[in-house]
Amino acid sequence: MLGSLALLLAVGLLAGKAVSMLCLPGLLGMLMVGILVGPYALDLLNPDLLHISQELRSLALIIILLRAGLGLKRKNLAQVGSAALRLSCIPCILEGITVMTLSHYLLGLTFAEAGMLGFIISAVSPAVVVPGMINLKEQGYGEDKQISTLILAGASVDDVFAITLFTSFLALGLQGQTNLWLELGRIPLSIGAGILGGFLVAMVLLKLYGYKPLVTRNTEKLLLLIAFAVFYFDIGEHIGIASLLGVMTIGLVILEKRKKSAVQFAVKLAKVWIFAQVILFTLVGAQVNIHVAIEAGLIGTLIIAMGLIGRSLGVWIATLGTNLNTKEKLFCIIAYMPKATVQAAIGALPLAAGIEAGSTILALAVLSILITAPLGAVGIKVGAPLLLHKDL
Repeated sequence: MLGSLALLLAVGLLAGKAVSMLCLPGLLGMLMVGILVGPYALDLLNPDLLHISQELRSLALIIILLRAGLGLKRKNLAQVGSAALRLSCIPCILEGITVMTLSHYLLGLTFAEAGMLGFIISAVSPAVVVPGMINLKEQGYGEDKQISTLILAGASVDDVFAITLFTSFLALGLQGQTNLWLELGRIPLSIGAGILGGFLVAMVLLKLYGYKPLVTRNTEKLLLLIAFAVFYFDIGEHIGIASLLGVMTIGLVILEKRKKSAVQFAVKLAKVWIFAQVILFTLVGAQVNIHVAIEAGLIGTLIIAMGLIGRSLGVWIATLGTNLNTKEKLFCIIAYMPKATVQAAIGALPLAAGIEAGSTILALAVLSILITAPLGAVGIKVGAPLLLHKDL
């Protein structure tokens, strides 16, 4: 397994650097390396590594979410609050309904199967969006209107809506009944619990930091921060709360209470991210079955494209009434396109559960990664200088 990990790190890093030299996001090279050496192409990876792939990807995601939280100021979050809330649900729901409707009529999927597909595909990818937004914040693009903060906040909750609705349709497909309104009613509770839990974890950490004989060095404090965030994320995933949002909340509270420590943590996490991003994107790539994606064909591509149009309309609606101009709204549409993390994590669940259309659902989930992850990543990098104001 160590050899496989070394292979991913070495080749993934070099591929990311090579792609960056072409003025494209390095994650594209890492994704391609993962696809190439993964079990569906050259099959060079140890199966034991693939068995813990989900856990390693989650750890990398936690690291980047902590970085995001440590860069979020409460006043900036309050500035985009209502728009972020709209952005967290309207695009996801419109895309999910669009994909669900089209797959029902074009592919002959049942209502439950179409709903599963719709809300697997409708989840935006924090793995692609969050690093992109952090880079924008560091470069000063869109900071005058807190655009990166808006997208970070919206993307962290978007997945809650998508996964909750997917779970409801999966239950409908397996059991023949589910209370959709009850599941929707749980979403605000999930969000509130995620934020409250993150706040409580941060307060416990701050108490520990204040106990000098226990922890003295910043590196030790950072290790505790990562450990507590991982523990909280794991619990949150099991009990169904918005753990991604909770992890960001931990960073935000530490920034509010101990700004100097938060800045030092962010610097150290930026170094850790060099390692973590290679693991994240190569392992996401390794989950992509290119042969299954090809099977989805032109109809699958059409459904995904129409879903993106639905999502784009949702982003436009969500940003109405804000101070964003047309170019900035267009950037938000582009930044909200990428799929990867959720699709790789849950795309195969219907097939594993014995759903008749499970292979079709998996094929379109994989195809959505191949189409939108590169499109969104390139769009964020290229679009920011063209569409956003840069603070000098």
